[in-house]
Amino acid sequence: MVGSVKQESNSGADFKVRSRFFTPSEQFDGCFTTFYHMALEVDDGDEVGDYLQPEWGNIRFFAGSRPTSSIGTSKAAGVRFSATGPSSLPCQFELGSSRMWGIGFLPLGWARFIDVDARDLANVVCEGARHAAFEKFACLTDTLCDTGASDEDQLAAIEETMARLMRPSRDEPKIIRIHQALVEPSLSTVDDLAQASGMSVRTLERMCRRYFGFTPKMLMRRQRFMRSLSAWMLHGKRLWTDAMDDHYHDQAQFTREFHEFMTMNPSEYAALDHPILASFMEARARIWGSAAQTLDKPAR
Repeated sequence: MVGSVKQESNSGADFKVRSRFFTPSEQFDGCFTTFYHMALEVDDGDEVGDYLQPEWGNIRFFAGSRPTSSIGTSKAAGVRFSATGPSSLPCQFELGSSRMWGIGFLPLGWARFIDVDARDLANVVCEGARHAAFEKFACLTDTLCDTGASDEDQLAAIEETMARLMRPSRDEPKIIRIHQALVEPSLSTVDDLAQASGMSVRTLERMCRRYFGFTPKMLMRRQRFMRSLSAWMLHGKRLWTDAMDDHYHDQAQFTREFHEFMTMNPSEYAALDHPILASFMEARARIWGSAAQTLDKPAR
């Protein structure tokens, strides 16, 4: 599944983005957002910058230019293998011409592959090869950063490595029920989420911190925000009031939460160039059926 777009940034740098999205095999159902490959071509010596929206945890491998990335006070620069925990803040980055493989972990995937509580890595970006939670994936670096290897051979390496590293979790049924309820837009309170998940609020709190990275209330707020941001990005950057989720009481509440999740207000964000994110979200929505990781359902 392929998407390609050529654009020009406000800085004047010409660039082209090509994205491919690969469906993980059935043995990984519900573990990953997608396996995705992006090829970015920028004028020689130039870089483009952007802000990634809040996401689930990710590992990314770069061949060519290596990004400078930050989430809040957490930073990583010049690494071939970068890793992030689940985020409630934007990941700001700058990148030149490069080829990147990305693997996004849904909460079920976090339970099967990551041995650290998600809350302990919330809003963290790091060099994956030097972090105890992610170093097991460093074996993929040489293959995924080999520009002579085909996408298909690199995808096979991802599948083989993930099959070897995957371990079951006794909490899987709870994780899936929570995730299914979380992506349901009609739910508006933590009590609603707990009831739909079939567990007490106390158990819900514990499961969310362990595998989702945040409290249930924060997760529901993040979902509401991401539904709004995605609607704005995908529909011609219309008025924010037209894109606002129905669960917002008024525009003032939306503006406060926008600033909390993106560290700027809506008008500041709208004034920025979004060279990579805009094209990537459009391609993802068209090809994959969902514009953002947080809006992906727990199983396809």
